[in-house]
Order: sequence, then structure tokens, then C-alpha cells
Amino acid sequence: MEVVIVAEPTAAGALVADRIERLVRAKPNAGIGLATGSSPLEIYRSLIDRHRTGRVSFAETSMYMLDEYVGLPEGHDQSYRTFLHTELLDPLDVPSERLFGPNVHADDQQVACAEYEARLAASPIDLQILGVGSDGHIGFNEPTSSLGSRTRVKTLTRQTRQDNARYFDSIDDVPHHVITQGIGTILDARHVVLIACGEAKAAAVSSLVEGPLSAMFPASALQLHPHATIVVDEAAAGMLQLAEYYRDVHINRPAWQKLPDLANTGLQ
Repeated sequence: MEVVIVAEPTAAGALVADRIERLVRAKPNAGIGLATGSSPLEIYRSLIDRHRTGRVSFAETSMYMLDEYVGLPEGHDQSYRTFLHTELLDPLDVPSERLFGPNVHADDQQVACAEYEARLAASPIDLQILGVGSDGHIGFNEPTSSLGSRTRVKTLTRQTRQDNARYFDSIDDVPHHVITQGIGTILDARHVVLIACGEAKAAAVSSLVEGPLSAMFPASALQLHPHATIVVDEAAAGMLQLAEYYRDVHINRPAWQKLPDLANTGLQ
């Protein structure tokens, strides 16, 4: 696991955007997995700036949803599809047909989950963006989710619904169910990049990086991934026991481990 500590959230977003830009330059038809919520917004703002200045084109790139609410009407302003178009895809001129996600409006949602899982298996994600919840969930894989789980319908915990209630008029409006990529599905991505900023994320970051591997803290499953990058600001790094070591590793990384070389080796 690669842990990168930067000064503040804007720097964290720029660092992840650097990696995405280099990936897309090396592989224009790359598949990128997108997260929602506040955590990835600095990444998306940086990517939009790069697109507007002509540094990188996403004309051939495919985008994949990590999860989506069940029960919201199509086009609802709090659906994650709407969020992704508003915060990233529309400014990048990525058409709707290039954003793939589970069909949460299907009559048979189990079939919809299987179909999305099959799509992801046929076209593995090159880089998956993640955030982490206060209880350690990634995607909507709540505590005690199987570390081998696949795309499925999940019931949200009250804590997650309370965390997300700030986007709705009240907690009563937050859906109880979602379709989410499973932990096993997430681990199939070639490169997983998790971003976490702020003091409120410090305990979660400490647990996912240095805590035990446990279904009670789903993000700890990233310890099993051969290429997981955790990008945090100083505030979110505040409880890491080995913070100085992570800083030394990042500064003194051998030249052959630098990202431009990884992009040409198939390791990304």
C-alpha cells in the first residue's frame, strides 16, 4: 500500500489528477471508476482545469459508477448519476453513454447487478477513485460486508444515512437501499486510489492503513490490493503511527517506481 501525505486538500486532488492524466495520456481508452460525495471533488476540479486548458482529453475514456441510490426517480438532483454529470462529466464533455452504472430502475435488480458485474469483468477498471466513510465503508459496503462481495443491493446503516442527510431535506428523504460494487469487485480494479482529507477522516485513515484486516472496517480490504494508493492531507494523516516513514518513502521512491514508468509496465 502506497500512502502519500500532502499539505492540504487541493494538493491531494492535484496529485490524484496527475495520476489520472498520465494514465489517460498513456491509454486514451482507459476505464476510470468514479466516486461521489465531497472527497473526490478536488480531483474533479483539477481534471476539469486540465481539460479546459487542453492538457488532456477524455474523448475515448469510459467512466464507471461505484454505486447508486435505489428508489430515487430518474434525473433526481441527488442521484449519483446526476452528481457525476454536474461535477465532472458535463464540464469534460463526456456524453451520457460513456458513463456506465447499474440499472437501479430495473424491474429485477438482481439481474441489473449481475449485468453490471459482467460489464466490469469484461472491461476491468484501470483506476478506481474511492473515498472512505467514518465507519470504514468504501462504496456502500457497510461494516460486516464480505471482503469477497460483488455488485449487489445493500441496505444502508443509519450512520451512513445520517452522514448523507446533509444533501437532502431530511434523513427521511435519504434512500434505505443502494446498488454498489462489492469489495471484491473494487479489488479487481488495476489501481485503486483513495483520497481522504480533514481531521474527521483521521481515525478512518489510521484504521484502513494500519489497523487489522476486518469486515468490520471494509476499507481495510485495500491492504490486500497489489496497487492501492492512499492520498491524504496532513489533517487526515494525524493518527498514522508511521507518517514519517510514508513521507520518506514518497520523497525517496526509486526512479523505476515513478508513475510514468508504471504506466508502461501494465502495473497501473
